[in-house]
Parts: sequence; C-alpha cells; structure tokens
Amino acid sequence: MSQPALTNLYDLTRADLRTWLIQRDLNPTHAARLWSYLYLDLVDTFDAMPDLPARVRDRLAAETFIGTLPIAAATDSSDGFTRKYLLSLPDAERIETVLMRFTGRVTACISSQVGCAMGCVFCATGQMGYTRHLTAGEIVAQATHVARALRSNSAPSATAPRERLRNIVLMGMGEPLHNYDAVMRAIDILRDDGGLALAAERITLSTVGVVPGILRLAREKRPLHLAVSLHAATQPERAALVPAARKWPLDELIAACRTYSETTGRRIFYEWTLIDGKNDTPDHARAVGHLLRGLPAQVNLIPLNPTTGYDGAPTRTEAARRFQKILADEFALPSTVRQRRGIDIAAGCGQLAATR
Repeated sequence: MSQPALTNLYDLTRADLRTWLIQRDLNPTHAARLWSYLYLDLVDTFDAMPDLPARVRDRLAAETFIGTLPIAAATDSSDGFTRKYLLSLPDAERIETVLMRFTGRVTACISSQVGCAMGCVFCATGQMGYTRHLTAGEIVAQATHVARALRSNSAPSATAPRERLRNIVLMGMGEPLHNYDAVMRAIDILRDDGGLALAAERITLSTVGVVPGILRLAREKRPLHLAVSLHAATQPERAALVPAARKWPLDELIAACRTYSETTGRRIFYEWTLIDGKNDTPDHARAVGHLLRGLPAQVNLIPLNPTTGYDGAPTRTEAARRFQKILADEFALPSTVRQRRGIDIAAGCGQLAATR
C-alpha cells in the first residue's frame, strides 16, 4: 500500500494549521508558534523549531514538509537592482521569480503557473505554452524565498535597516486568474498579519483579461490592485496580439472592468506594451483615451522587452512621451512609463520563461 502524500505546510492557512493539530490530538495553540517559525523566522527545517514540543515536531516531520524551492540558477542584472531565480519544483518543472529593487522598496515578481495558456505573441512565457498550475504553496514559497534572500543578504544598521519584502506583483509566469483559487489562497497566506503581513495595497495582480476572473474579483471585493493587459484598443488588433481576446472580446472585457470598478470603487491599471510602429502612434493613444473614457484608470506604458519568439521592436522614447502627452492633454488620463528592471538578464515584463 502506498504511503499518503506529505502535506506542504505552505499550502495551509493558519486556521488550517490549527485544524491539522486538533485532528491529531495536538494542542492547537502551537499553530501560532509554527506560523511564526514559517513566516517570521523563515526556517526551512523542523530541527530549527526548538520551541515546539518534540511530539509535535515528530508528527510534522512524518506527515508534512516545508515546501522551499531549490535554486537551479540565480542571475544578477548588471546594474545590481535585479536578481532572477530559476526555481525547481518537486516534479522537476521550473519557474522564474524576480527580486527587484526600487528606491525605498523591494518587490518580488511571482509566477502562478508553469508556462501560460494565453499565448500573447510578444511574451516568452506565452511562447512556452501551458504545463500546469502552481499550488498555493508553490506560490507562497516564491515569496518566502525572496524574503529569506533579503534577510541573508542585508546587514541592518542605524542608517541602513534590514530590507524587507513589502511588495508582490503577480506578473511572473502564467495567468493568475486562470489559477484563481490557488492564487487567492496564497494571497490570504501572505497577508496573514502573524506572518509576512503583506498589505493588500502592496499586492498587484496582472491579468490578460480573463473576464470570469475579473467578475469574481468584483463579487468578492478583494482589496488588491488589479492590472489588465490591454495592448490594443480594437478587437482585431488585440486578438492579433492577445489570442485570449478571441474568447473574451474587448467589449466584454471593458464591461467586466466597468463592473469591477463600480462594485469595488477601485481603479484599474491598464497595461500597454508599446511596440514600435504597431501600437505607439498618436491614433493609438487617442483610441486608448476613447476606450477608457469614464473609467477610473491609469495606463502603464511598457516599452516592449525583447524575446526570441517575437521580432517587434520597443517604442522610441519620443513616441512614448508623445503617447503620454496625448493621454494627459486630451483625455486627462494618468499614465506612467514602466521603470525597466533586469532587461539584460531576461527578467523584464514578458521575458520570463523556464527550461529544465
């Protein structure tokens, strides 16, 4: 008879841990200390939990594991602001996770799937195709990995306090709303105030436009930032860049976004990858303005990052500035040009991929 599968502790909420202990006639008060070991002390072995009774540690070791993800490779950008990790999963699949430093903050770019089924033509992950969803624990493990790396690499002082992970963007490999339940469970674990305690306003989820997921987010009124990858303002142009638009056409997407904003009272960040000569002209800027008129919105402009599977070129600086000026002057629509990080190590938006 085969042995039952071990439980990944990163898959469990704090309430789940209490239930796990109760079911084994163990004192549920140990859940708080165990949670602290996992998410404050960031331990990766049961031997590093001396405050737990031996019988609790023995039971944990027999039935569970701490699902840390081994590093297959780590690559640093030339400017020192970005580190990309290639992490190994238990089934030998791999994902990429990125640590990015900006002035006053550190951000982890987290993956939600191995590959992606959405097939955006300029995205390296989309060019991989879809392999599988990540579990909640595999999503959580990426955040704890970055938190642990920050702790080991930083030396706190009066003038330079220890760096902490405070920002998460679900913009790595995969479509988060295609893996909705695991992603939301992971967010709940990462937000728990007894652990990493990430604030909702510091979590951003990016979707290619999965309409049912956007509507579900609206119903559940989850307090996080939503970013929608738009890239084109007409259905034919968008379908050419984002094949998922054939399933969820642009008019349905905008209707879902309107419902989301009306239900939650939150604005949406609309992402626009600027491709030279393809979607960066003044006419394109005006089409965006008309499309988003009346919606609480901000446009994030992202100069195309190179991938081997797409031969487009990034917009020129003057074209991006002109695009921004039209949005501001003619439509009073705020926008930013994405601060690029890690392009030289293929860690930028749309560049993440993984090989065995």
